[in-house]
Amino acid sequence: MIKSEIKKLPGSQIEISVSVSWDEWEKYIELAAKDYSKEIKIQGFRAGKAPRDMVEKKVGTGALMDAAAQRVVQGTYPKVVTEQKIDAIGKPQAEIVKLAEGNDLEYKVVTSVIPEAKLKPWKKEIAKVNKEYEKKTAEVTKEEVEKEIEEIAKSRVQHVDVEREAQDGDNVILDFEVKKDGVPIENGTSKNHPMILGRGVFIPGFEEQVVGMKAGEIKDFELTFPKDYHAKNLAGIACLFTVTLNKVQERKTPDVSDEFARSLGKFKDLEDMRKNVTEGMEEEKKHELKEKRRGALIDALVENLEVEIPHVLVHEELHKMIGEFEMQLQGMNITFEQYLIQIKKTVDEIEKEWEPQAIKRVKAALALEELAKEQEIEIPAEEVEAEMNKALAQYKQIKDIEKNIDLARLYNYVKGMMQNEKVLEMMENVK
Repeated sequence: MIKSEIKKLPGSQIEISVSVSWDEWEKYIELAAKDYSKEIKIQGFRAGKAPRDMVEKKVGTGALMDAAAQRVVQGTYPKVVTEQKIDAIGKPQAEIVKLAEGNDLEYKVVTSVIPEAKLKPWKKEIAKVNKEYEKKTAEVTKEEVEKEIEEIAKSRVQHVDVEREAQDGDNVILDFEVKKDGVPIENGTSKNHPMILGRGVFIPGFEEQVVGMKAGEIKDFELTFPKDYHAKNLAGIACLFTVTLNKVQERKTPDVSDEFARSLGKFKDLEDMRKNVTEGMEEEKKHELKEKRRGALIDALVENLEVEIPHVLVHEELHKMIGEFEMQLQGMNITFEQYLIQIKKTVDEIEKEWEPQAIKRVKAALALEELAKEQEIEIPAEEVEAEMNKALAQYKQIKDIEKNIDLARLYNYVKGMMQNEKVLEMMENVK
């Protein structure tokens, strides 16, 4: 028999007191003995075959009972959580309270739980946000359109070889080698390296030395790495740079004209391009306005949320945020560790900086979940499964994908996204 009692603690934690009868936990002693017999050598017996009394004599009664108690907790705690319908989160902390052969075993577990959230009256604040955003429009000015077209032209810049000295704004192709005390440094050599002068990509002084050089020219010069340079072995160190300038290219931006518009392959003329760009910018503004409105609605809802957030939820959210950021960095071919070196910060410092945002995200999730309960917004299982299948259908090898994806986790994720969408749509219609 298993008995349990729950006591609420501060910080959305609970203490669960569990009592396991002797006839229920006696079997765990045999299981613990079997585990030990696999790990230790007992003369005359194969691994895992030694009887309990021989194992107990070898490891000691205390060690065997402790191992059995740990097995009891592992075997009974999940049952208690299920039967008591506890929304446990994080890593539970267990403590054995009473352990004696022939008697009931007692233990306590302290665990964080999904916090109890309560929404105060919220409709007035939500209606106020909607009224404010209904006044805003997604209009695009002529000036904004012309600026966007100019940016498109700049992105189609052409590099034209020129026979003159390099100057700021030019694109140059060069070879360089860096030596410290006459020895090439690690990763200090590059061939046909492209660089736009004046952007300050290299250490201070490097680009200034290249300005004035001509194609085919070789130049030696000494520079000192900044004291705060990310490679500590070079910080504040003077090195010799040898640069060979292979090409000097002038960057020419095409004129904005009918010909330029047609060269993009999408437009009949410049006027057609203006129309297309205007429509695209309007759609983008509508999307931005919608996202800002939804952000304001969530902020207003969170203001009316009463909740005590456990630290474990904040920690999990921070871990998720770092994971999302790592994905962004991968697109730029940078690791999170390299990023930390560049900004000269530790993971702990980043987590401290991001904690307010993590708390905000946790509160937003809890507020939306609570509002869904209040408004009885539910997503039918068949709708969730249909959306899941759409996601899985994007992959050709669905069978292999299903082997590698936690489908239960994906189901909960998709369900949560769909539920939040319905909640937000409902909020947008509050007058």
